[in-house]
Amino acid sequence: MAHPADITGCILAGGEGRRLGGADKGLVELAGEPLAARCLARLRPQVDAMLISANRNLATYRDFGVPVFDDAREDYAGPLAGVLGALRRAETHYVVTAACDSPFLPTDLAARLHDALHAAAGEIAVVVTGGRLQPVFALYDVGLADALAAYLDAGGRKIDTWLRQHRLVEVVFDDAEAFMNINTPDELAAAARRLGDDR
Repeated sequence: MAHPADITGCILAGGEGRRLGGADKGLVELAGEPLAARCLARLRPQVDAMLISANRNLATYRDFGVPVFDDAREDYAGPLAGVLGALRRAETHYVVTAACDSPFLPTDLAARLHDALHAAAGEIAVVVTGGRLQPVFALYDVGLADALAAYLDAGGRKIDTWLRQHRLVEVVFDDAEAFMNINTPDELAAAARRLGDDR
């Protein structure tokens, strides 16, 4: 399937991994492969270019073969700092983001978000599963960079709050498990079982 043009993908790998004992979640292995590498393999064919946002082990992430950047902020600002970095660096009109610990993300994620954004003349398209926003899976117009920088500089951190300040398009995906995050050893084990079932 041809992907929509003018989109940069960004893997958000800057989290603290507290529920995994402080591990760098993107580098935690699932069936012998880092989670972020699995996510990258699923998103890369959908976009024109890729970036990775990370706050540690940057050299290891660069081994994945795409540009890597850190938040460049003194305080931990959460995923929105990674989104801002991607909006500033992208040479495309849009950025689509995905969590580094989501190894089953849909292979039509970018296309569906892009189509919905255009149909509704929105600024941001975000995934919804089971009636809940999945805010780290979203497509952004890069023209929002200055507004996001101002929100962060004012102390804003809540991604849902910032999303709702703009023309937001909610895009329903029926397969909630495609967006499963791996935050605990039990969830890692469940992902390994799913991987085995999918083979």
